[in-house]
Amino acid sequence: MSTWVWVLIVVVIVVVIAAIAFALTRSRRLEQRREEAATLRDRSQVRAQRAEQRETLAEEQRQQAEHERTAAQEAAARADEVDPDVNRETRR
Repeated sequence: MSTWVWVLIVVVIVVVIAAIAFALTRSRRLEQRREEAATLRDRSQVRAQRAEQRETLAEEQRQQAEHERTAAQEAAARADEVDPDVNRETRR
């Protein structure tokens, strides 16, 4: 065989090895990105659940505060009714 044939065979072998190496590297990178995406999705789901819990708690606290405010206003109104020093005509 002539020298140019050997050179051509070596070049083809090198190209095939490079293509295989590139494909393996790409496959690993894609798998790493899939794993990273799964991790990010898990974190996102945990954060969304935590936010939902906080929203529920905030709504409960808002309702409690509203109830307390109503009770305070009723107590203040009752105190005004009981207090002989409060002028009932100017209060209304």
